[in-house]
Amino acid sequence: DLDASLIHPRERVDVHMGRHDMLCTDCHRTRAHVIEGRAVSVSVENTHRVTCLDCHAPRPHADQRLDNHAAAVACQTCHIPEVALREATKVHWDWSAAGQDLPEDAHEYLKKKGRFVYERKLEPEYYWFDGTVDRYLLADRIRPEPPTPLNPPRGSIHAREARIWPFKVHRAVQVYDTVHDYLLVPKTVGAGGYWTDFNWDEALRLGSKASGLAYSGKYGFTQTEMFWPLTHMVEPRERALQCRSCHGEEGILDWRALGYPGDPIHWGGRQALGL
Repeated sequence: DLDASLIHPRERVDVHMGRHDMLCTDCHRTRAHVIEGRAVSVSVENTHRVTCLDCHAPRPHADQRLDNHAAAVACQTCHIPEVALREATKVHWDWSAAGQDLPEDAHEYLKKKGRFVYERKLEPEYYWFDGTVDRYLLADRIRPEPPTPLNPPRGSIHAREARIWPFKVHRAVQVYDTVHDYLLVPKTVGAGGYWTDFNWDEALRLGSKASGLAYSGKYGFTQTEMFWPLTHMVEPRERALQCRSCHGEEGILDWRALGYPGDPIHWGGRQALGL
């Protein structure tokens, strides 16, 4: 094993994080040139994960009521109440708005790419997650509505290994074939590319030749969603979610959408419900 401190000397204070003076490599450890940690935008497998239990005990609280939550709630759910605390994060990208001669701003509009929406202090969305995701593959059929999930998290209230997890959901408007009903791959750069001529039809015909994906000659735009499980920006207990954050009439969780008959404080958790 490599000593991470030899790769990133402690003198590099610019990458230190939090009260404990941590470095990225304290969690993303390296073994035989393999860095632990992976993004579900790339990998659908449950390998090389970095988890809280790599360092913490499975029941780390002094309060048993909090420890009992660990059977159904990820540590991150309580300890990451918001993300993008300092710099805003992109949450929406509309390709259908590209090609217009409008004032450009990297955080709002670019003629090449369309319109963006950024948010700061973003509150997560919550879904069951077992550590793996499904994946939209080239030529998979879609429906124009509702939005097409590109990497939906796997898991449900019935999956014992799944936990309620916080997600950033990036939403977009992307080009698709209205006859074949699948997402298309436009050519963007170079001769005939969209960023050169701003002609969707030409860019899609050239993209079809490169990708091998048939293009009918008719296109439209549809909504997509990409899910990003959150595990950075962990807050200490003083700034973590509290009981009333989730339970009660003003709670942030949609219990019915998660599969419960109602708030578990009244109905009980998975074990009490026999799930």
